[in-house]
Amino acid sequence: QVQLVESGGGLVQPGGSLRLSCAASGFASDYYAIGWFRQAPGKEREGVSCISRSGGSTYYADSVKGRFTISRDNAKNTVYLQMNSLKPEDTAVYYCAADHRPRGCTVVSGPYDYWGQGTQVTVSS
Repeated sequence: QVQLVESGGGLVQPGGSLRLSCAASGFASDYYAIGWFRQAPGKEREGVSCISRSGGSTYYADSVKGRFTISRDNAKNTVYLQMNSLKPEDTAVYYCAADHRPRGCTVVSGPYDYWGQGTQVTVSS
């Protein structure tokens, strides 16, 4: 059974940090590019970052560039999103997703085959 499970969300003050994890089971995560998406109440889902199968290619939305870092440990079937200098506007449910493209990655949600259940990130003082 293919499954993606996010963890690491929580409540943090502005300027703080969190590290989200996306653990894959039922498939080898290095066969998939992984993307992180977020959705705030009343807003459309937004592509935040993605990483290719090998980890050699990454992409960041302008809104998080320089603050977020995506990485993967294929031996652990896990992808991470390190989030620093968090802002209240980063508050959202964060989802990871898997896309079987052989090269590169995208933050367009359509191509993604599998999705996690999401983890809440709240940035507030």
